[in-house]
Amino acid sequence: MSTPGVLSFTQQAWEQVLAKVKRAVVYLDAACAESLHWGCGSSRLLEAVGNSACYLREFEPAAVGGGAEHPKAVFVLSCLLKGRTVETLRDIICRSHFQYCVVVTAVNHAVHLTANHVPPAAAAELEGQQPVFEQLEEKLCEWMGNMNYTAEVLHVPLLLAPAAPHLALTPAFASLFPLLPQDVHILNRARPDKRRLGNLAEVDATTLTPELLLTIRCLVSGLSSLCEHLGVREECFAVGSLSRIIAADLANFAPAKNRRKTATGRASVVFVDRTLDLTGAVGHHGDNLVEKILSVLPQLPGHTNDVMVNMVELTALQAEEENQNIVAPGCLAQSNDPAAKALWEALLNTKHKEAVMEVRRHLVEAASRENLPIKMSMGRVTPGQLTSYIHLFKNNLKALRNHCGLLQLGLATVQTLKHLQTAKWDNFLAFERLLLQSIGESTMSVVLNQLLPMIKPSNQRTNDDYSPEELLVLLIYIYSVSGEFSVDKDLGEGEEKVKKALAQVFCEESELSPLLQKITGCDSSINLTFHKSRSAMDELFTSLRDIAGARNLMKQFKSVYVPGNHTHQVSRPHPSDHTLLILFVVGGVTVSEAKMIKDLVPSLKPGAQVIVLSTRLLKPTNIPELLFTTDRLHPDLGF
Repeated sequence: MSTPGVLSFTQQAWEQVLAKVKRAVVYLDAACAESLHWGCGSSRLLEAVGNSACYLREFEPAAVGGGAEHPKAVFVLSCLLKGRTVETLRDIICRSHFQYCVVVTAVNHAVHLTANHVPPAAAAELEGQQPVFEQLEEKLCEWMGNMNYTAEVLHVPLLLAPAAPHLALTPAFASLFPLLPQDVHILNRARPDKRRLGNLAEVDATTLTPELLLTIRCLVSGLSSLCEHLGVREECFAVGSLSRIIAADLANFAPAKNRRKTATGRASVVFVDRTLDLTGAVGHHGDNLVEKILSVLPQLPGHTNDVMVNMVELTALQAEEENQNIVAPGCLAQSNDPAAKALWEALLNTKHKEAVMEVRRHLVEAASRENLPIKMSMGRVTPGQLTSYIHLFKNNLKALRNHCGLLQLGLATVQTLKHLQTAKWDNFLAFERLLLQSIGESTMSVVLNQLLPMIKPSNQRTNDDYSPEELLVLLIYIYSVSGEFSVDKDLGEGEEKVKKALAQVFCEESELSPLLQKITGCDSSINLTFHKSRSAMDELFTSLRDIAGARNLMKQFKSVYVPGNHTHQVSRPHPSDHTLLILFVVGGVTVSEAKMIKDLVPSLKPGAQVIVLSTRLLKPTNIPELLFTTDRLHPDLGF
């Protein structure tokens, strides 16, 4: 039997769901669908349903109900069973003919008690009982129209989307992002009669909004289930203000206390706030093919960690834009294809050049196994060469079926290598290196002045110039890497010039991107006045200054680009005390960072195992949205 890990945890959870779905109409929310996508694939769910017709539906208010020929429904949900979620359940069931309903929630019953304001002492007395679930079971029967029908509500920890044995994401918490100093002012306004909070160091669980506290508790519920599966008693550590609150909540999570008493293994769980170093998230120094694929290919609808691969090239259709939506897209997750999965994991763990050669090697070997007329060529791998190998499979249905997963990864590679944005990657990297040099030698105002000539309106930009969204990425890089700096007249003037130039560029865009719409609060450039755009810039630069000061409260690790001197060793508990390290990055992680951690930990402590968890896989353009448009204090809980 294999060692328990993120994949076995996810698959074991889904087996509990699959045991319930035979001949059922299955409704999934987006986060659970993403967990299924990476954990065992939709085909596994369809097999378990057992009907030739496809009865998978998205859980949403407008979802189609079940007719008389559909007596059974299973709802698989990542969230608390409360508010809008329960209303949607009611609406779907009331317009259906179900006689048997199963509702699966990824959130522990203990958290449902907290959400329903049951005091901890009263909740402790209910150990072993599930009154919230039982009440909902009665409601389900009522909505089905007969109290003798069957209803079942259960908790299954569908927390993770495992991208690799060492890396897993939490789709339900993709928008969870660490707090900034400006959030302290918002918290203070909500508590006028209480002691004012001076800074983020003074923020704790008692001062958070109810929505954020419940979101943290839902996450902690899933992490506790993971530790139970791994058979470990965890010791919690944190770097950053929100991470400190999450770590404390996991350490004090009441349902975990009995589990810890019987656990035979030990693990260190370290939570880290992404805001302490956004340089790694927006920078282009990661020499990794997967990072480039994630950055340039369009996002798979409803997903936060996968992309759409255009598969038209394997059909008889012309590769015209209007044909791209006719053929279902490919993707990166290949949970049911061992060969493709092996290639995917190789791509995660190798540098760009080696990864491209690995794609070629897999295509050549697959073509050889299928006796396809392949012409060998060595040397540099080109998109044209890979395309010629992929085309060999085009008119051979058996070969297509046998190697469908590999061909999806092959086409993802080709489309990324040919993409205009990939050519720009090196431009970003060169400018970031120049910035690093400037930040080391010049003041912040000088660095901002270097950026000014690059801010151009759409009618003056070429493919080599930076779009407004890309300029925001560069600004985040500048402010995050510089850290704390002195504010003087020159800086104020430099910032004003950049604000004015960006505000003007926003106004002159022919069409506002979704990100710019969120930042400005305008759905069209026609409605965007310079005053509105300028106000949005003021708010944006407040966030940038917050990012620059994110490490101010730290005693160590204040810099992200100068090697520190860590000779001082404390005698208190330390993450290196245990052979299993679980690192959870709150706010997202890049593929390169996950690989670096995976390689670094065993080199520092031979025999150590590391699991990297995070809220999402990051590409540079994710950060402006998370930083500038996310309501960090009021996450949407569905009620």
